[in-house]
Amino acid sequence: VSATTNDILVMGAKPLTLLDYIANAKLKPLVVEQIVKGIASACRNEGISLVGGETAEMPGTYLPGEFDLVGVVTGVVEKDKAILGKNICAGDLVLAFPSSGLHTNGYSLARKLLFDIAGYNVESRFQDFNHTIGEELLIPHLNYTQPILKILEKNLPIKGMAHITGGGLLENIPRILPSDCSVEIIKKQIPEQPLFNLLRKLGNLDDNQMYRTFNMGAGLVLFLAPEVLS
Repeated sequence: VSATTNDILVMGAKPLTLLDYIANAKLKPLVVEQIVKGIASACRNEGISLVGGETAEMPGTYLPGEFDLVGVVTGVVEKDKAILGKNICAGDLVLAFPSSGLHTNGYSLARKLLFDIAGYNVESRFQDFNHTIGEELLIPHLNYTQPILKILEKNLPIKGMAHITGGGLLENIPRILPSDCSVEIIKKQIPEQPLFNLLRKLGNLDDNQMYRTFNMGAGLVLFLAPEVLS
């Protein structure tokens, strides 16, 4: 829910509905009930409606115990108010909203480093964590709908926004920049969370790899003219 609503929120759209699709080898009503319950709770928190989509049994495609969950969000924005980044210019400021951890990026690499390379398990604990590795990996993706909508309601001139997903800061921000613009991110302004420190050490990863794979503590960024913050 958070990932999909953030994806359209960055264009200035207000999320309205989410359509779900659930598939597995054999339908287990109690499992589906828990999945839908979680989705419905997230939708309620963000003020959007959940539209029941399709459920499918596909033995042979999915192994017992596996399930596939897909969500498609729809929203609305006036055409002349769509935020596309075309007005970003030299001198604009980048404001980052913190993430709660991995969000949806880099799970394959994180699992390989933590479980295959280091040999940890979901119950492993570290002094920098307040919980287990398993709990750290299951921290929900932050949803930025409410704070961003409040900013938009005040008609503040947001020039562009980017949801930092797969590709990290290095690949998501350039998608909204005009061809004659580049951006400078001050890394020390984004505190590096303990999980990213651990992954960096386990994989001996350089900055380019880290910032291309993970959000590095910034879940969403927006571009503003400097006078807006003065």
